[in-house]
Amino acid sequence: MISWMHDSFPGHEVNLVLTRGQSPDALTAGLRAVNREPLAHGEAGGWAWAVHDMVDEGSEDYEGVDYRPLCPEGAELVVFVTEPCSAKAHGPEFHYLRDGVPTLYFSFEDIGQRLGANPDYISAELLAANLIGPDAECEKWRTDESHHCDEHEDGARERLVKTIAEAFALPSPPLAREVAAK
Repeated sequence: MISWMHDSFPGHEVNLVLTRGQSPDALTAGLRAVNREPLAHGEAGGWAWAVHDMVDEGSEDYEGVDYRPLCPEGAELVVFVTEPCSAKAHGPEFHYLRDGVPTLYFSFEDIGQRLGANPDYISAELLAANLIGPDAECEKWRTDESHHCDEHEDGARERLVKTIAEAFALPSPPLAREVAAK
């Protein structure tokens, strides 16, 4: 999903927002209300979705988006922040909100530090995928001096995105989209 966004929106640092329990029009209107014009949007698998630039350079708004207003009572919101600080090379982030409440948040760099109203919301799925827990860390470096764990980091990120997508029954990219007119 992360690579799909990079490939589909070259030159943009984007967030992918998916919502269940509200219409695509409500999602795009909500994004516009927080100064994030959708680059593309659509609906798939029971989820409305939109891709938007992380920052609004036109209004010099470089802050992260507060997604709580975009998640009314009865709705769920899933957000993938692909490059929270590309200049500092921070990894992607994941946010899950339900009824406007930040239920689960973590950085892909440290899945063990999950925050929110229910930080263990998908812990069973993360544990089953060996993304957290005693078998999550690569130990090969201890016995093989030539091994570099960062060489298989992309595989772990793909496994993480797949685990999240399965846990929330998210649609798979490429998502059929309507490109927003600028």
